[in-house]
Amino acid sequence: MAGSTPASPTVDAAPVVVRATTRARQVTPWTEAWRRFRRHRLAVAGAVVFVLMILAVAFGPLIWRVQINEIDFTAQLQPPSWAHPLGTDDLGQDLLARMLYGGRISLSVGLAAMVVSIVIGTIIGSIAGMSRGSIDAALMWLTDLFLSLPSVPVLLLLIYLFRESMKHLIGAELGTFVLIVVAIGAFRWMIAARLVRAQFFALREKEFVEAARALGASQIRLMARHILPNALGPVIVAATIDVAAAIITESTLSFLGLGFPPDIPSWGRILFDAKDNLDVAPHWALFAGGAIFLSVLAVSFMGDGLRDALDPRRVI
Repeated sequence: MAGSTPASPTVDAAPVVVRATTRARQVTPWTEAWRRFRRHRLAVAGAVVFVLMILAVAFGPLIWRVQINEIDFTAQLQPPSWAHPLGTDDLGQDLLARMLYGGRISLSVGLAAMVVSIVIGTIIGSIAGMSRGSIDAALMWLTDLFLSLPSVPVLLLLIYLFRESMKHLIGAELGTFVLIVVAIGAFRWMIAARLVRAQFFALREKEFVEAARALGASQIRLMARHILPNALGPVIVAATIDVAAAIITESTLSFLGLGFPPDIPSWGRILFDAKDNLDVAPHWALFAGGAIFLSVLAVSFMGDGLRDALDPRRVI
């Protein structure tokens, strides 16, 4: 037909295949918490300082091979020098060697007492949170009873009564260590118990717990497998607080003379020995007090960061 234009050939569109070149990264609550924690600068700095302190007390005595109880009366109360980087005490003992060894004692007491308190508090809080009626009331009555006791006087009494028997039973150093750890942990579990109980109250009626209960899960499996892993956030924060509190408590006990003996130099014991020479050798107390202050401050910053990181309502 005149005036008509020929139809253009039809071009079939080639199918476009889009292939994913990268795999989507799975985001879990713990990875999100780690991301939040890394953005908390003070918490990261505290974690770095605390890890460095642990490495120093763990490997420092292997490098600085000076006996902690080596007496040299010709080097009494010397200030820091090349021969003695942290100076000496009233018996001429090297303070750097004693500080490194004492750091092992103080940090070990803090971590071990934290484990004791968290384990006791988690068990009691879990049982109270899953129970109703008389069991919950009795456990909370026990918690309130321990909270009402003056912790430091009771700790002093317990250590005074059982220190000699523990020394004869398992040795002076180990016996004192176990007694102090158990005594401190036995008076720090109440906060963890209340936190765990509150978390159990909030989680035990959730849909995933009801589904597991409908499928025949036992009470122990519900506690250990479904509820407790979701209640660990506040417990981890409480654990960091317990480490700092245990370090301070051990230092207090040693400063009052009922901690470790003079031949086992914890930071608190070094501070106790330095109190009579503050005017002539202030470095003696300065380094011990500074180590306690720095470790507690680092752990406190870590606790602040963990609190913010494990709080899903807070945006960092």
